[in-house]
Amino acid sequence: MAAFHFLPFLLIMILNIFVLIIIQPANADYWPPSPGYYPSSRFPSMSFYQGYRNLWGANHQTVDNNGIRIWLDSSSGSGFKSVKPFRSGYFGASIKLQPGYTAGVITAFYLSNNEAHPGFHDEVDIEFLGTTFGKPYTLQTNVYIRGSGDGRIIGREMKFHLWFDPTQNFHHYAIFWSPKEIIFLVDDVPIRRYPSKSAETFPLRPMWVYGSIWDASSWATEDGKYKADYRYQPFIGKFSNFKASGCSAYAPAWCRPVSASPFRSGGLSSQQYRAMQWVQSHYLVYDYCGDYKRDHSLTPECWR
Repeated sequence: MAAFHFLPFLLIMILNIFVLIIIQPANADYWPPSPGYYPSSRFPSMSFYQGYRNLWGANHQTVDNNGIRIWLDSSSGSGFKSVKPFRSGYFGASIKLQPGYTAGVITAFYLSNNEAHPGFHDEVDIEFLGTTFGKPYTLQTNVYIRGSGDGRIIGREMKFHLWFDPTQNFHHYAIFWSPKEIIFLVDDVPIRRYPSKSAETFPLRPMWVYGSIWDASSWATEDGKYKADYRYQPFIGKFSNFKASGCSAYAPAWCRPVSASPFRSGGLSSQQYRAMQWVQSHYLVYDYCGDYKRDHSLTPECWR
């Protein structure tokens, strides 16, 4: 009888050992290696009103505990904008996304000078493309230069899935922009580096920092196959832990760009580069330079 009662305990112990030996190492293979350098820790955080103001949809946002909640429903979305423009810097925010059905909905954190240069603007995007039940969000990075996002759109998209569920907790997303390069980071892990190869393919004019949530049903989810469904409204994006450090457009000419790596001159360390390569080999789902349907005469940085 004693041996019979001991059997369930023995089975539980065997199962726990199996989990420790088999399952955990398998999951560990899908977490990025350490980048070895954590730029978000180098720059101070700010409250929302220290650096930002409402841009549109004021009745669809609330500021609380130094962060902001913005939401989209059938009547409106919402957006905010930095109080000053920058010509380089590190721009980050911790963001938590809406779970469930969010097809057609875009939650964005980005740089732009669209209001200063309508129809001929520059833009650097982090956009979360909403999804359907059971499918992951797609994080889209994009760069527009001098009107390539206006009219005849020439985007430079790289899209990723994430190695975590972005609806469960806040994660830090950042854009580093200098005259030499643009680096996109997720929890301090570089996921994309866009170097300056020519004045024609790199944004150099001052830009503001924006956040927004809006309905992009025409293209956001599987090229518009799935639309926003307002039975699931409101769609909420939560932002906190804002960081915006660098040279504002009003800074003196001697203001030097900050760095996202241990090197004052910029670039990535070898450890950061390995982490970026790992993410791109495991979680990259689209690269415009590898899209044979694109006219790459319009994106010469792909072959230079």
